[in-house]
Amino acid sequence: MLTQKIELEAKPKIPEEIWVLVVAAFIIALGYGLIAPILPQFVVGFDVSFAAASAVVSIFAGARLLFAPMSGSLIDKIGSRRVYLTGLLTVAITTGLVALAQEYWQILLLRGIAGIGSTMFTVSAMGLIVKMAPVEIRGRCSSVYASSFLFGNIIGPVVGAAMSGLGMRWPFAIYGASVGLAALVVWWRMPKTNDSLRKADSNSVPALRFAEAIKDSAYRSALFSAFANGWSNFGVRVAVLPLFAAAAFSNGGAIAGFAMAAFAAGNALCLQFAGDLSDRIGRKPMIISGLIVNAVFTAMIGFGTEVWILITVSALAGAGAGLLNPSQQAVLADVIDSRPGGKVLANFQMAQDFGAIVGPILVGMIAEQAGFQIGFMLCGVISLLAAVAWIFGRETLPTAKVEQV
Repeated sequence: MLTQKIELEAKPKIPEEIWVLVVAAFIIALGYGLIAPILPQFVVGFDVSFAAASAVVSIFAGARLLFAPMSGSLIDKIGSRRVYLTGLLTVAITTGLVALAQEYWQILLLRGIAGIGSTMFTVSAMGLIVKMAPVEIRGRCSSVYASSFLFGNIIGPVVGAAMSGLGMRWPFAIYGASVGLAALVVWWRMPKTNDSLRKADSNSVPALRFAEAIKDSAYRSALFSAFANGWSNFGVRVAVLPLFAAAAFSNGGAIAGFAMAAFAAGNALCLQFAGDLSDRIGRKPMIISGLIVNAVFTAMIGFGTEVWILITVSALAGAGAGLLNPSQQAVLADVIDSRPGGKVLANFQMAQDFGAIVGPILVGMIAEQAGFQIGFMLCGVISLLAAVAWIFGRETLPTAKVEQV
């Protein structure tokens, strides 16, 4: 019988730069949690269809998709820190202006521009973590960073539900201010050394090209799981779940907020151990199990016509995402290793955003024609197909860390 013997060497600490990103991520997520449960319902108030309301989420992801390659190039040219700060300020301004929107097209335009800023800071943060995370704790660094988003997403919707009496415009202004605060934190505390390191490395190590990365079965599988994750967790959950809650419950806005908080809670709970497990037993088993768990319970959301059922399946779907994400990020770091890989990261982000574009529109249309149950079940099928793709992907955990006896 094979067992795994883990080396008992002292693990390095998480670098200070990553902790700065963690704090900023929490602030961003806290603000985003205020608007996520109400955005589709706010748009429906402009007398548009479910599909049109879902399109507000899709255009945000669409802008991210189109601008992702340029974000990778900008990172290589002017550095991750500048791109990160520019992206944060773009999101802060455009989201705050949504509070003043008077027409549907204005919201579409502002969310599209916000999507450009979002991909700038998302790809920059991903690149910084890949670059600065010690090899021995890549999974843990990804887990801590993801946890900060999740804790913000837990608190944000609950606060948003409590503030529902203020109307649907104030949360957008508050979110804009919170992202501006995150930019201030990064500008104040993030060292400027990463750009000089990037330039030094770029002179000695050739960048990892997408054409080279796509030959790696692990990277190909990661693109599939990124698409599924974007479809279910960043697209449909954000755009369609609030619409389902509004149709199923009289106080749909508050119920949607609690369901999203439950998803975040399940996610955060699993993140506490998923990163360490990824560094010990491997990336692949964590990704496959996470996809399967997320698939099963996302498919059940449409059956959550009782509050406790919706809250429970949302929490368990979030647990699946918590198992998946740290290992998925660690796979990217393993594939890129010490080489510059801005474009490889950008294409991974594009796969995730493409899922977040297609998912809400398709599921929104299905919900109108065939019901929410069929729409959410389709999400489960997409994630299960991604799990099948990962069966053929290679394990990327460095073999030097694990001995088999």
